[in-house]
Amino acid sequence: MSRHPDSPETCPDRPDRVRSFALRTGRLTKGQRRALEKLLPVYGVPDTPERLEPEALCGRRAPLGMEIGIGGGEAVMALARNHPDWDWLGLDVYAPGLGKLLLRLEQEPLPNLRVAKTDAVAFLEERLPAGSMDAVYIFFPDPWPKARHHKRRLIQASFLGVLASRMRPGADLFLATDWPDYAQWMVEVLEADPHFANVHGCGAWAPRCPDRPPTKFEERGEGRGHEVFDLHYRLEGGE
Repeated sequence: MSRHPDSPETCPDRPDRVRSFALRTGRLTKGQRRALEKLLPVYGVPDTPERLEPEALCGRRAPLGMEIGIGGGEAVMALARNHPDWDWLGLDVYAPGLGKLLLRLEQEPLPNLRVAKTDAVAFLEERLPAGSMDAVYIFFPDPWPKARHHKRRLIQASFLGVLASRMRPGADLFLATDWPDYAQWMVEVLEADPHFANVHGCGAWAPRCPDRPPTKFEERGEGRGHEVFDLHYRLEGGE
């Protein structure tokens, strides 16, 4: 995710919605541009209807998992590969990352994976019906480390309320960050939220999520001595 603190803090069409990402275009390679043009119509979420039916994404009825902020696509592709009985949806606002994922899909087609270039908060609010998702993964979201920018962080009470409304009771939420301050922030916000329960006990860290493959971003952070913190919460109401 981006670390640019000086971009606009709110979405122009929804001034009440805080934007958790910084606007940047990035540089598309020729291959990424070609993949977006050729494969986004195949793997992209269609623009209509406005309210999606999850069964229409991959043409079947199956559990639905989502990754918010796909980076280069390693995690969501591994999820789709390792869990072919599930459908998977990857959301990101940055075209280069989507282009990288589509290039991978060109070499290894996965019919149970769909992507969307979109703000996740808007997508959840406007396009997904209630109780649609069986698992959500949020790995290494922008930490917005300066105190005055903490309100830009994705993990906030308001966001968790929207997220919970789109998850089925008993659905899992996995998170990871290499910023200790943000890790503690996540724990405090999630422990205070009545919708979610910590699978490993109140305030506890989780073991590394088995579905989180190593990424270049994580390896770079570990090379700098950054510890990675994993969290695993579950939406209340399941069996």
